[in-house]
Amino acid sequence: MAAAAVRAVVLISGTGTNLQALIDARAQGSLALELSAVISNRPGAYGLQRAKLAGIPSAVLQHKEFASREAFDASMAVAIDRYSPDLVVLAGFMRILTPAFVRHYAGRLFNIHPSLLPKYPGLNTHRRALEAGEREHGATVHFVTEELDGGPAVVQARVAVLPGDDTETLAGRVREREHVIYPLALQWFAEGRLKMENNRAWLDSEPLPRHGHLIDNLNRERG
Repeated sequence: MAAAAVRAVVLISGTGTNLQALIDARAQGSLALELSAVISNRPGAYGLQRAKLAGIPSAVLQHKEFASREAFDASMAVAIDRYSPDLVVLAGFMRILTPAFVRHYAGRLFNIHPSLLPKYPGLNTHRRALEAGEREHGATVHFVTEELDGGPAVVQARVAVLPGDDTETLAGRVREREHVIYPLALQWFAEGRLKMENNRAWLDSEPLPRHGHLIDNLNRERG
């Protein structure tokens, strides 16, 4: 008897490029994950169109219609739990989550952040990296905890900061790596190889380094 598919609900706020990366990875057979639903807090999010084209059920829950962050998150948890997901995937979901929501999905809530955490949590990461004169930048997949962008890292991809880079060119190269490492991390989870324990990410029963598994793209870029 075949094992039941691992189910995921994806939360978005915008264009959904990382959602598309997951859809593509699943179509190519490199991601054994059932994308059960896509939920957006913004009705105009283009990611909803991506879900429709892929035949994935979707829903909109507008945060502005709720009196508090807590009320919105509670309602969102109800909407998510209708699909009985094994994990919840943040893919450009631009909301700070309440502690109660995070605790409800502890160990099965993932985010991808456009920096080499713990550097540059929060917004405007590419601009901040350029202003600081960084020689390298990148993205991090991590478990979500109550600390903003502070959960255990699973995998990071580094890219070189090149002469003449601006926020758009740097963001574009980082985004390409995001589309590689997010499906990879979620596949590890789907295979039962990845877990969070004692506020640490574990892969194949071994604790990962604090920065997670590292994928280095520097040498190829620098030529």
